[in-house]
Amino acid sequence: MRFPRSLQARLGLSVGLVLTTLWLLAATLTALIVRGEMDEVFDSALRETAERILPLAVTDIVGREEEGVTQRLAPVREHLEFFTYVVRDAEGRILLQSHAANPQIFPPYDGPGFHQTATHRFYNDAALQDTVRITVAEPLAHRAAVAREIQLGLGLPLLIVLPVALAAIVLAVRTTLGSLRRFRTSLEARNARDLSPVATGDLPAEIHPLATTLNSLLDRLREAFEAERSFAANAAHELRTPLAGAIAQAQRLQSETRDPAAEARAAEIETTLKRLTRLSERLMQLARAEGGRLRLDQSMDLRTVARVVVEDIGRAHVPDRIALTLPEGPVLSDLDPDAFGILCRNLVENALRHGAADALIDVTLTSDGQLVVANDGPVLSRETLDQLTARFERADASSDGSGLGLAIVAAIADRIGSPLVLQSPRPGASSGFQASVRLPTDSSAVSAPSDISST
Repeated sequence: MRFPRSLQARLGLSVGLVLTTLWLLAATLTALIVRGEMDEVFDSALRETAERILPLAVTDIVGREEEGVTQRLAPVREHLEFFTYVVRDAEGRILLQSHAANPQIFPPYDGPGFHQTATHRFYNDAALQDTVRITVAEPLAHRAAVAREIQLGLGLPLLIVLPVALAAIVLAVRTTLGSLRRFRTSLEARNARDLSPVATGDLPAEIHPLATTLNSLLDRLREAFEAERSFAANAAHELRTPLAGAIAQAQRLQSETRDPAAEARAAEIETTLKRLTRLSERLMQLARAEGGRLRLDQSMDLRTVARVVVEDIGRAHVPDRIALTLPEGPVLSDLDPDAFGILCRNLVENALRHGAADALIDVTLTSDGQLVVANDGPVLSRETLDQLTARFERADASSDGSGLGLAIVAAIADRIGSPLVLQSPRPGASSGFQASVRLPTDSSAVSAPSDISST
């Protein structure tokens, strides 16, 4: 027999099977004991019947005027006669018999005591120097019928008690394992980035060490991840100042030199340093996305953050290339504005960097918190789309991007419980690329018709 994988089912099934087996064994043993006691009672009744009838039969036979006459006693009223008897003389002639006695079932007299055939149990006794003999018979079927009634009397209650007991066992096991179910539920409800300790207060003593070991492992993992994020953030922060100084030196070298070759090399150095600066900023954003607190205790309007980010990117890049669509009503959310700004900036800059040149970038924030950034460009395969959220992965290896933009967006989306959806071509078109993510919003936010404003 293969036991189920569930601990609750295993305990309920095991306890139920053991209890059922023990009860059946107890009922069988009780029936056997009762059958033995019942045989003793019936044998005693058989013997007492013979001992009571024999003196009466002797008196009747001795007082007869004619000898050797068979007398059958008539019943006083109709009834079932479980005990039948015959009284015989030394030659075996029947002198007296009960009204329901069948002489053919009585074997020849073979001495006092108990005797048994395939169908009856007999008791023999004698008086007057063995000249008057009595044999009392009882059908074995009578004893078997009584035994069956006793077994039914023991078994029928079990048909009621066993289901009730099994239901009680299941309920008791379920109640007892409630702490385990709560422990499992708390683990299932966690996402991949939740490494906080799991409550172990009411766990059984057998499971508590396992939970303690799990919490210890979570602590070590959290410390390792925090050390990794801290290193990335600190390294990126510390690189800011020397990179800024190096860029300034490269720019000064370009302005002071009169050698075209030296000026070109200085410009190349400046470009490389600026790329390193952007990479350090992306590393800081990634550390913020993976380790910082993304949800606040109060809600703010995301429209303001989206407008500021789009206007800032528009001033820094090509003006009038970004079309921003915002709803008239506020989009209230407890998402950290800085985190939303990082998310929005990376999506827009990714669209500017990898989209078709001079093509319009559509940025839409809906009243229900859906942020959609779409751009025109070549169609990307599903395999390429699946790889874009990996770190340092770029759709176009020749571009100057760091390969961290969509990875940062995916990290923030994962932590707020909303997947980043990438589509190519963009819906309703034969080309282009679209990225969308649903942001957490307050249920009390009022939806209103949208209004388009471009920056």
